[in-house]
Amino acid sequence: MILTVDVGNTNIVFGCTKPENYEIVFEERLVTDLRKTAIEYAITFKTILDLYKIKPEDIEGGILSSSVPPVTAQIKKGMERLLGKNVIEVGPGIKTGVDIKLDDPSQLGPDLLVGAVAGLAQYGAPLILLDMGTATTISVINDQRRFLGGMIIPGVRVALEGLTTNAAHLPEIAIEQPSKLIAGNTVGAMQSGSVYGQAACIDGMIDRIWEDLGYKTTVVATGGFSGTIIPNCKHEIIVDAEMLPKGLTILYEKNKKGGRR
Repeated sequence: MILTVDVGNTNIVFGCTKPENYEIVFEERLVTDLRKTAIEYAITFKTILDLYKIKPEDIEGGILSSSVPPVTAQIKKGMERLLGKNVIEVGPGIKTGVDIKLDDPSQLGPDLLVGAVAGLAQYGAPLILLDMGTATTISVINDQRRFLGGMIIPGVRVALEGLTTNAAHLPEIAIEQPSKLIAGNTVGAMQSGSVYGQAACIDGMIDRIWEDLGYKTTVVATGGFSGTIIPNCKHEIIVDAEMLPKGLTILYEKNKKGGRR
């Protein structure tokens, strides 16, 4: 069993997997907190393991992916304090098996790299990957298994917060399935615009990508808002909530001492 941690701007996804079959033992979400120290993170992680009756000595190792540099060192130290072992960090120099064709490959976010590893392993190529969190990111892998790049769109929550912050008469609302498309009240109209608007944006971007590539691809979505937005899209899109832990587990196996290439 290994410990997998993915740090995003809003949440930390913390869990354990079994590398022999990529089974997710458990997965929990924590709030990303830049104020916490390494020992505070270690205590938090230990408490969660205790809830699942997992002992640190039952864990063979750990891997960390972080898109939030100010908190990366504290979380890595917390993981190593908990496990008593070095933790692999996703970053430059790590073995991935992904052919990255960006202008500057070092600019590829760790979370996008992890998603690409999992996506290629499970769904093959060509592939469009959607990660719907603080931002909605779109990654494109062509039919030659090359990571070409993609797009970054304001996430549904970020867009909604920007709207309510700059429009004095609009209230804060929950992001949930609208009761109908054409709403007869302000809250309903905001929900419709947020959910159907993001879905329409995704459908439109898929069409443009397919046109640019000259062929269609498999499309897979993950991230906290995928379950709300994707069912409203017109294209066939697979929702896979386990992309990050799967990808981290594959990368752990590739990069541990004696691991598979």
